[in-house]
Amino acid sequence: MAHAALAEVRGSAMIDVDIEQRLGSFELSVSFRAEAPILGLFGRSGSGKTSLVNAFAGVSRPQRGHIVVNGEALFDSDGGVDLPPERRRLGYVFQDDLLFPHLSVEANILYGFHRAPQAARAIEPGHIVELLGLERLLRRFPAALSGGERQRVAIGRALLAQPRLLLMDEPLASLDVLRQNEVLRYIEQLRDDLHIPIVYVSHSVGEITRLADIVVLLADGKSLAVGDVDDVMGRLELRPHTGRYEAGAVIEATVASHDLTDGLATLKFQGGELVVPSVEALIGERVRVRIRARDVALATEPPRRVSVLNILKGSVAASLPNQGCCSWTSRSRRSTYCDRTRYCAISSSFAMTFTFRSST
Repeated sequence: MAHAALAEVRGSAMIDVDIEQRLGSFELSVSFRAEAPILGLFGRSGSGKTSLVNAFAGVSRPQRGHIVVNGEALFDSDGGVDLPPERRRLGYVFQDDLLFPHLSVEANILYGFHRAPQAARAIEPGHIVELLGLERLLRRFPAALSGGERQRVAIGRALLAQPRLLLMDEPLASLDVLRQNEVLRYIEQLRDDLHIPIVYVSHSVGEITRLADIVVLLADGKSLAVGDVDDVMGRLELRPHTGRYEAGAVIEATVASHDLTDGLATLKFQGGELVVPSVEALIGERVRVRIRARDVALATEPPRRVSVLNILKGSVAASLPNQGCCSWTSRSRRSTYCDRTRYCAISSSFAMTFTFRSST
């Protein structure tokens, strides 16, 4: 399960991209238009994610096309526009933190701040230090930091450069699972507190579904799909690119209660209630839940004497035998494709509409 507290109001960016770029034997040909607080670029290694972000940042130059953010062209081959990186006002967090090893944490995060125009300094160092939990690290040097600490410093440095858009290229790739969750929580806090739009690059389904609002699916240098994260990640025909066993659904719910004794939480959503492992969110906050198809089981009668906490009555809406899947809806009605009512049982939570591998 992936979850994330969602802000009621967040900054977003309208991003319009249509570029072609040849990089050795690799050809990048991407076209999309999207507006979102967090835009996810998702794809396997070698799909073109980093190449696209480098074109955003001005690190590389496409042969043709345009990159426009909130109406301002960063690159436009027809108009002769190619802003240098320092004029694009984009923060860039790399896969590796790339901190200055000879500078303290404080000097690292202030590096971009001192170079930003006085009039543009809307984000104060003290705020970032508090938000990222860097107070005890300011006098230390990068060599004395953990991987998660170094990445938090890198994020702080990028933010204090006063960007209008933050690019994050696989920021968790070099971290273990514990540090990944730590940094993810900080990214969520930044999203909700600073309202700076983010382009987030990852090959992890969990990261993208937890953070992104809109996702661009890349494969072999091309954009295959663009849309809401729940729509794109749930499309069966995209499973070769999103992951055969990662198909499922993403829903938003509200935290209704916490059971501290058993480490559980109850969530309310459009289809009813879910009991899930404890989430780090207050009662009343919205969270995002991802349900993988492989976590779903079917029964033709109500299951009894099982440990599953969530059981919902519904009907099969469609059968896709060639893909070994079918579509399920929790609304209690007869389906056009099935003449028997079935029950859905899953280990932690489920969506109102999702797909799963058929066991019959």
